[in-house]
Amino acid sequence: MSETPSDSIIEERIYTIPFGKSIYGRRIPRPRRTPRAMRHLKAFIRRHLRCDDVIIDPEVNEYMWERGIQHPPRKIRIRAVKTEDDIVTVYLA
Repeated sequence: MSETPSDSIIEERIYTIPFGKSIYGRRIPRPRRTPRAMRHLKAFIRRHLRCDDVIIDPEVNEYMWERGIQHPPRKIRIRAVKTEDDIVTVYLA
């Protein structure tokens, strides 16, 4: 698991992000579900941590794409770390 230097961390939070309504509840076409879930994940982090730059750890990306483009997970538990540069990095919790 990737780690960040602890001296530059401003804020660290753990979230459970549900994708049910945004992906499965709106009749999103199957080939667009995982890309939409990734956009929803970034938007959720931007909204809750008030930042512009979001970096998603490759481990999170692999977890999201593990079941393919048609079947993203219903929810994901992540750890968001905000640094002094106002950049948020997303890791699996």
